[in-house]
Amino acid sequence: MSESKLNVDRAALEQLLQKRFFFAPSFGIYEGVKGLYDYGPTGTALQQNLINLWRQHFVIEEDMLEVDCAIITPSKVLETSGHVAKFADWMCRDTVSHDFRRADHLVEEVLEARLESDALARKMAEVSLADGATTDAAAKAGAKKGKKKGGAPAPTKLDDAVAEEYRKILAQIDNFDGDGLGELITKYDIRNPETGNAVTPPAAFNLMFESSIGPTGTLKGYLRPETAQGQFMNFSRLLEFNNQKMPFASAMVGRSFRNEISPRSGLLRVREFIMAEIEHYVDPLNKDHQRFEDVAGIALPLLPGTVQLEGKTTPIQMTIGDAVEKGVIDNKTLGYFLGRIYLYLTTIGIKPELLRFRQHLNNEMAHYACDCWDAEIKTTYGWIECVGCADRSAYDLRVHAAATKKKLCVRENLPEPRVFEKLECEPNSKVFGPRLKRAAKPVQEHLQTLPEESLEAVSAALAKDGKATVTLSGTAVDGDYEITPDMVKIERRTITEHVREYTPNVIEPSFGIGRILYALIEHSYSVRADDEQRAVLSFNAAVAPFKCLVLPLSGHASFEEPLRNAARRLRAVGVPARVDDAASASIGRRYARNDELGTPFAITVDFQTAEDGTVTLRERDTTKQIRGSLDEIVQLVKNLVNGEITWEVVLTKYELVNTVASENDA
Repeated sequence: MSESKLNVDRAALEQLLQKRFFFAPSFGIYEGVKGLYDYGPTGTALQQNLINLWRQHFVIEEDMLEVDCAIITPSKVLETSGHVAKFADWMCRDTVSHDFRRADHLVEEVLEARLESDALARKMAEVSLADGATTDAAAKAGAKKGKKKGGAPAPTKLDDAVAEEYRKILAQIDNFDGDGLGELITKYDIRNPETGNAVTPPAAFNLMFESSIGPTGTLKGYLRPETAQGQFMNFSRLLEFNNQKMPFASAMVGRSFRNEISPRSGLLRVREFIMAEIEHYVDPLNKDHQRFEDVAGIALPLLPGTVQLEGKTTPIQMTIGDAVEKGVIDNKTLGYFLGRIYLYLTTIGIKPELLRFRQHLNNEMAHYACDCWDAEIKTTYGWIECVGCADRSAYDLRVHAAATKKKLCVRENLPEPRVFEKLECEPNSKVFGPRLKRAAKPVQEHLQTLPEESLEAVSAALAKDGKATVTLSGTAVDGDYEITPDMVKIERRTITEHVREYTPNVIEPSFGIGRILYALIEHSYSVRADDEQRAVLSFNAAVAPFKCLVLPLSGHASFEEPLRNAARRLRAVGVPARVDDAASASIGRRYARNDELGTPFAITVDFQTAEDGTVTLRERDTTKQIRGSLDEIVQLVKNLVNGEITWEVVLTKYELVNTVASENDA
C-alpha cells in the first residue's frame, strides 16, 4: 500500500460497519443512490457525541453565538456570494461508457496506481537480486511473479525521472485548473482505470442542487452548499445581540448539500452531510487573539504552499507561535483556531501522527479566501481534508452589503479623532449621469466600493489611456462600461474620522463531521493479537456510541432483576447503557460483538451477584475485569466516562478477576 494511505483492512472494516449498522447506503431496497447514506443506531450515537464534544470545545468554551438557519437558499444570495458562478469541480467523461469522473481525482488515482506498481516492481527485483539473479533476469522474474490472474498487468517499473515527476504532480495536484488537468490527462495518457477508455477534456460542473421556491416555480433556489451564508445574513442581528462588541463568533451545525460528480469513497465524499462551521468576526487591522498564548507552544505538522510547490509532501514540525512570527501562518487568530482544531481532533481520538495541516495553493483557494489551511487526516483513501480553516477576509459581508444596500459593518467610537489619507472617487454629475443613463447609479456604487488598490488601477488607466473599463455583474445592467477622465475625479483626500466604520474580516473553521467520523473509525480499528477474527473499535469513552454494556452470565431467571437495576442505575447518572441478554450466545461472543461497537466497559451480572450483590466490570482494550458492589461500579463507570479517573488508576485499587475462560469462549 502507498505510504500516503493508512494500512488497514478496509474490506474487513466495511463489512463490520455494515454488520453493526454504523451506516448503510440510503434506499438500499431500491438499489440505493451513490453518495447518500443512512446512519444506524451506532453511527447516529457516535455522530451526536462528536457534535456534542464540538459544541463543548468551541461553542461553550469560546462563548460563541449558535444559530440555526434555513437550508433552502434563494438564488440571489448564492449569486452574490459567488457560488452560482464559481462553486464547481472539473469533470471528465468516459468516451465509451459515458461515466463521469472528477478530473483531479482521476489524475491522482492513475498516477498513484502507477507509483504503487513501480514500488512493487522494484521490490520484486530486489528480492530476485538477493537470490542471485542478474538485473535483467530479476526484472523479468519480477514481472512474471507480478502477473495476475485474468491477464491483469504485471508491476511496471518507471524511470526514476518519471516517478519523481509523478510525485511532484501529486504534491500539488490541487493547484491545477481545468486546462492544467487537461494537459496532464493528454501528456500522461490518463484513462478511466475501470474501463481503459479515454476521457473527455475537463469541464466545469457546478456542485449545487438547484430547486424552486413556491408553486409558480419562478423563484429559483438551491439547497445550501455550506452553513456560512445563513450566518452572514444575520451578522447585524448577532452584532446587536453581542452588544456591539468585537470580536465575536457565530457557530452552526447543520446539513449541507453538494452534487458530487462521482462519489466513490463512502462517507468521505457524499451528497448530503453535516457541517459544523464557525464564523469568527475580527477587526481587519487587529487579527490578534486574546487566548493565542494558550496554543502558541503547540507544535503542528505544517505543509506550507512553498513546500508543496517544490514537489514535497513531508510536513514541517513548527510551533504555532513560530509559524505566525515567521509568516507561515498569516495571523494570530488563524493560528489560534488551527491550534484549537488540533486539540479537538486529538481529543476525540484522531492519532496525531496521522494528522497534518496543509496550506491551500493559489489555484485551489476558494473565491472568497485570502488564506486557508486544511486539517488532513490519513486514511486508507489517502490524506483527506476533514477541516478547513480559511481567512475569508471581508468578502462575504462586503458583497452582500453591496447587493442589498444594507450596512453589514461595525461602528466604533474612537477615543481620539483619526486622521488619514484616502483615495476617493467623485463623479461629475453633469457628465456621468447623461452618458451612462440607467447604469449611472450601479457604476457609481461599484467605483465607490472598490478596494483602494482597484481604484488606483482605474485612476492609472485614466491617466495613461484616457479611459478605463468598469465591469458590472449581479445587477440589472450587467456589462462593460467605459469611464473617461471628464466623468470622475479620483484623488487622495484627508479624512478626519470620529467614528470608525469597518467591515469585519472572517476566520472560518469548517468541519465535515462525516469525514471526521469515518477517519476516527479507521484510527480506532484493530484486531486482537491472538485472534484476527475478533475486531475492536477502541473509541475513547467520551465519543463511544454506548458507554457501558450490561449483560447476564446466562439466561437464568435470577439475573433479570439485577440486570434491569444495573442498566437503570447507569442511565440515571447519565451513562448510556446497552443491555445484551441474548442467552443463546456465549458470554465471550457477546463481549466480542460489543467490542465491535466500540463499547469501552461491560458490567456482568453472574451467580455471585445473587449472593452478595457484586458485579464485574470489564474494560474493552485490556479485557481485564474487576469486581465490586453495584453502587461502586456504577460510580466508577460514571467517573471513567467523564474522564475523572483512568482505567490504569482503577487497576491499582482493585484486584483482577480471572476471566480467561470467558474471553476465549467467543
